[in-house]
Amino acid sequence: MPRNDESRLGVQDEGGSPPIENTKSPLSFVIPTEFVELPTKGKFYPPEHPLHNVETVEIRYMTAKETDILTSKSLLKKGLAVDRMLENILVDKNIKTRQLFTGDKNALIIAARISGFGEKYDVQLTCQHCGAVSEHEFDLGEIKIKETSEEIKFSDSGTFFITLPKTEVIAECCLLTGDDEKMLLDRAEKKQKLKLPDSAMTDQYKKIIVSLNGVAEKGVVEEFVDIMPALDSTHLRKEYDKVRPDVDMTQLVDCESCDASNVSNIPFSANFFWPE
Repeated sequence: MPRNDESRLGVQDEGGSPPIENTKSPLSFVIPTEFVELPTKGKFYPPEHPLHNVETVEIRYMTAKETDILTSKSLLKKGLAVDRMLENILVDKNIKTRQLFTGDKNALIIAARISGFGEKYDVQLTCQHCGAVSEHEFDLGEIKIKETSEEIKFSDSGTFFITLPKTEVIAECCLLTGDDEKMLLDRAEKKQKLKLPDSAMTDQYKKIIVSLNGVAEKGVVEEFVDIMPALDSTHLRKEYDKVRPDVDMTQLVDCESCDASNVSNIPFSANFFWPE
């Protein structure tokens, strides 16, 4: 809910008296703010991070200034438009969006979109059963938070532990931040351009794993990942997905042509911030 409910020109009391005179401007407008629940609840951030053990973050509603940021050609080209927009609406300026975990960033993006353009989001979907293309209206207000498994053990620094079934090695792991994911994406694109073998999965493991049986040497971790049994690799990926807090972007959609039900992901398409 908005923190400031006086988001209109002037304020009237219950008796219907004229708007309160504003000596600063004849067109005063109090920009509302709201608190957004973080999927991580701050558990995964280290003690020095401003979001350590912080469960909610305050943002202000989007304004015309943020639409300028989202349409900036230079920021779009660099892939920084959404990050810059989020940093603009965050009340706490110590929070840097590229240091956020993905789930928390997704929650802020959705809250910002709802504050700026409402909960309804129209997209074209293709039925997985009959192939028919139809318009569907997603309700962003129905998006739920994907909770972290309560069985996971956390360290004071926000890392967590996964025991690998084949080697019985205890892997200390961390979540990926926006910076981490951009680095991995840039590395994958560079390898593709150079026509080098794809190593996206092992590169991700090398970034996720902090230590093995208490040994935190980077060389040891990288060597282990390269020879890790497939059973351990699969288990690590599945357990990591269980731990990783996020927002659930899936909703059930019924096809208008064949009446079949589709589990569809809400896309972050080009019109996400520009509904018609």
